Amino acid sequence: MSAHPSAVRLRRAAVIGALCAGIAVTGTGCAEKTDPDKGTNGVGKQTPEKIESQAKAAAAAANSVHLSGTLVSGGKSFTLDLRLKADGGSGEVKSQADTFQVLRVGEQLYLKASAAFWGKSDSAGKLGDKYVKVPESDPTYKQFRGFTDMHVLLDGLLGLQGKLTKGGYTTVGHTRAVPVSADAGKGGKLTVSLEGTPYPLLMERAGGAGRVELSEWGKAFPLEAPAQDQTVDYGSQLPTTKDGTGAAGGTAGTGGGKGTGTGASPAPSKGAGTGGTGGSSSGQGSNPTGG
Repeated sequence: MSAHPSAVRLRRAAVIGALCAGIAVTGTGCAEKTDPDKGTNGVGKQTPEKIESQAKAAAAAANSVHLSGTLVSGGKSFTLDLRLKADGGSGEVKSQADTFQVLRVGEQLYLKASAAFWGKSDSAGKLGDKYVKVPESDPTYKQFRGFTDMHVLLDGLLGLQGKLTKGGYTTVGHTRAVPVSADAGKGGKLTVSLEGTPYPLLMERAGGAGRVELSEWGKAFPLEAPAQDQTVDYGSQLPTTKDGTGAAGGTAGTGGGKGTGTGASPAPSKGAGTGGTGGSSSGQGSNPTGG
């Protein structure tokens, strides 16, 4: 006597279920093919050129961002932790020689650094824990302003050089993302969010010139001038050292030209290099990415 048809069907289903559970099968009836773009913003379906373009457009339209990581310019490395928006920014810029707190509200720039940064001036010892108001006419203003200019900084950072290719989906933190590389990574790598607005989440610069994470896009943060008792204002000129050089001891730019100062600028300029704060400045740019 043959087995009851329903019992046969049950045994067959059990065998198929065991096979599907024990081996990786892509055929119909064992595994349901998932859509990698399900629940994403769809940008991953685009060409790498389109992904880069949409990420840049999203960054340009944003009103704030938190930027952290490292930049390498002129052979020197700088660690950044900055919160930026259209009308200013604040945060920390750290070099091998010093750590700087930068703050810009509108066009007014404030700088806090160690007493050593201010050289051998009579007032240097009083400035280590104060924000110094930087006049726009001083070369130091041009050098440091770039670190607080959201769009100047982003324009210099978000650049890929060479033929673009799209990589497999990944995550940055807890956010799904798609990477776009130029010349297999030699020309830089930009990782773009697959969730919500296609913001850039990670930029790895060409030639190992830094790695920067970008987060908290559009998140509001307070931006106010420091309290009066925490601020020092020297008017139109920063304090000079006893030997007559500029306040920063003659920090030189690391852009394309030659500066007239003697030190290494914590904020390398775009274009034709800047002069030292103790000398004349030949460049007008203020892009710290050196782009």
